[in-house]
Amino acid sequence: MQYSSKSDIVCAMLRELIITGELSSGEALRQRDLATRFGVSQTPVREALRRLESEGLVVNDTHRGATVIESRSGAIEDNAQIRATLESLGARLAARTITVDQLEVLRELNGEMTALPEGDLHYAALNREFHFTVYESAGSPMLLSMMRLLWQAMPDGPKVTRSDAESARQHEGIIEALAAGDAELAAGRTNGHILGSEHLQSERTGRSSPDPA
Repeated sequence: MQYSSKSDIVCAMLRELIITGELSSGEALRQRDLATRFGVSQTPVREALRRLESEGLVVNDTHRGATVIESRSGAIEDNAQIRATLESLGARLAARTITVDQLEVLRELNGEMTALPEGDLHYAALNREFHFTVYESAGSPMLLSMMRLLWQAMPDGPKVTRSDAESARQHEGIIEALAAGDAELAAGRTNGHILGSEHLQSERTGRSSPDPA
């Protein structure tokens, strides 16, 4: 991704830190500290915070200053819940419009993922391409734009504790539903693929950190 200004870079970095939970709910965002952290002046930090406030990720208080918006469930699970809703919608739409060529692309990508050794670093890029092929086949520019925003916070892909092989098996089930034109089945399997992750279960119970998959 290309950025046109320092404020764009700072905004993208802060957005990622917030959505991934590295900056926790309610955490203070002091301009001087952030400027030092990112090696910039306070001006691009101030501009980035204003933009993130307009996105609903930051709240500005006259007395407390800028803080990360507070979430009941946590930023990571918020991201997953939103992704599950939007991706399920994308799968539902794609089941009605996906082409033979797009299905073949999905099969080829999933075949490549299946052939990789567990934990191979190439998996994340293939996984991203797989999911965005589904989004693109849905034929909704707005949905595609929103998914790009969510995935900006996951440069290495979603964090899960299930194996790469299990994820690829779930992808296969999604492909089957899309090929059959079964919108509800495609949506349901997509929802389960995202929210059924062991990682989210561990987030809810405060257990160990996930590995990338």
